[in-house]
Amino acid sequence: MSFTIALNFEDGITRFIQCNAGEKVLDAAYRQKVNLPMDCSDGVCGTCKCHCASGDYALGEDFLEEALSDDEATARQVLTCQMIPSSDCVIDVPVAAAQCKTSITTTDADVLAINALSETAIELVVRPQIALHFLSGQYINIQVPGTAQQRAYSFSSLPGSEEGRFLIRNVPGGLMSQWLTQRGQPGDTLTLSGPMGSFYLRHGERPVLMLAGGTGLAPMLSMLETLSVQRSPRQVTLLYGVTCDADLVKTDALDAFQNTLAGFRWLPVVADAQSRCPQRGFVTDHLSEAMLNQGDVDIYLCGPPPMVNAITTALRERGITPAGFWYEKFIASQSAAA
Repeated sequence: MSFTIALNFEDGITRFIQCNAGEKVLDAAYRQKVNLPMDCSDGVCGTCKCHCASGDYALGEDFLEEALSDDEATARQVLTCQMIPSSDCVIDVPVAAAQCKTSITTTDADVLAINALSETAIELVVRPQIALHFLSGQYINIQVPGTAQQRAYSFSSLPGSEEGRFLIRNVPGGLMSQWLTQRGQPGDTLTLSGPMGSFYLRHGERPVLMLAGGTGLAPMLSMLETLSVQRSPRQVTLLYGVTCDADLVKTDALDAFQNTLAGFRWLPVVADAQSRCPQRGFVTDHLSEAMLNQGDVDIYLCGPPPMVNAITTALRERGITPAGFWYEKFIASQSAAA
């Protein structure tokens, strides 16, 4: 038996390793040529201190209080030289990947399909030539063919799938948009590098509120795929905001999640005043008290900067501090995780 350990470095790069049952994380990392910070490897110095964002583990008692205090252990700080996982884990490593002599994973991927979902959204489906692991919500860089430029896109697919799916905004005049709409076709090859990003689904029991703007729906689809496979009992609400009715895409997939996730519901929100949608206006107009649950909620927010800024302002003005709040802003040419 082995467990998958996601190492999230402070520069946004994520590296996945396998840790055998009974094996310490530090030993597993070194075995796979990832040199995590370390001086003593005996639980004395505290140099290998990291934070375990999710997963189950044991630390034992073979370390000094000076290396890891009781308060730190309660806050899920860990010494990787003493940490023995008993499940898959996500570990935040407080150094850059290069300092650990590891780097971003790069692979070629075969284009399987390019689907125009609307005038503003394109679905890209690829099959990477080597398996690409990622956390639901993370993104990857894709090189624009014929250029040295890269564009960052969030996965909309389930981690571990043979196919990678991406929901891409069709930007007039955009480098990747022009390639996808004018030249790209099945059988072409793209170069992918990643995964990256601190915007990913966390484990928990609290209700989940997802707020998506346009193609910011992509990471939410990946998260919903994961929750569905897990048969999660959590209450999950998605507000999906777009400019006009024609911009609503992947609605069949969202409806299907209501059959596999008992606690899931989604509401479209359309800004166009002439829309037939019952929820017109902006996402901030439809944040109900029930959704916010007096702050006892995990919020995932992905959309353009004006939307992200409007929602964070609305929460502050209503005196709501969510128990968990993760967001990602995107602009036409890049994605910036916060």
